[in-house]
Amino acid sequence: MSEDNDGNEPQQVVPPPPVSKETEDERFLQSTVAELEERGLFRGGKESWRVFRIMGEFVEGFDELSTLGPCVSVFGSARMTRADPVYDRCVETVRLLGEAGYGIITGGGPGIMEAANRGAREAGRPSVGCNIELPFEQEVNGFIDISIDFRYFFVRKTMFVKYAQAFVIFPGGFGTLDELFEALTLIQTRKVRNFPVVMFDTEYWAGLMDWIRNKLLKEGKVSKKDLDRIYVTDSPEEVVARVASFQP
Repeated sequence: MSEDNDGNEPQQVVPPPPVSKETEDERFLQSTVAELEERGLFRGGKESWRVFRIMGEFVEGFDELSTLGPCVSVFGSARMTRADPVYDRCVETVRLLGEAGYGIITGGGPGIMEAANRGAREAGRPSVGCNIELPFEQEVNGFIDISIDFRYFFVRKTMFVKYAQAFVIFPGGFGTLDELFEALTLIQTRKVRNFPVVMFDTEYWAGLMDWIRNKLLKEGKVSKKDLDRIYVTDSPEEVVARVASFQP
């Protein structure tokens, strides 16, 4: 639990679920030697067959998402509760995006993902959840029209980028930062074009933005043009306007 600086009531922090099983990504990244020692048997050819499983996930994702039309991928903390004011702001923001004609893609879980899928449902737009196999069981939220399960993070992340016209980033942790900086890297290296990245909640992102300006920019690690790619706001209407201003 943490206490606000203004003396308000302590905020509840939702802890991560306990680890219960090994994931496919973990198995995939184990060395062959370690697997042989652990399992005590020869697994000749099994790594090659894993390629077909990966290919199958790509095919399923492409088949499910290719006819959606324009979409926005929304990211944020899975630990955020419905009591957090940002939850309702996310529902409002995504409802406006839906009314503007965008479908919504999330990671399919609770917290901000649920809020985003809920906003899409309220707007009557496609509500997609790209769920991931984790050491703990992540339950798919109840506001999803299209649910796809992935074993591999890299396949799932491809879907977030391939079928989205924009990323909207709400407050979150490591996973949210991963998606944020991957999007910025793809834009910086021109792997994607005309791709807005909008960060919601100026107070939450203030420290990160100050560090980028005062450290990365001043030391020449990024350029002013790179920094201009990031748009930070507290307004749901500005999110929609920013996304709509970029044409594919």
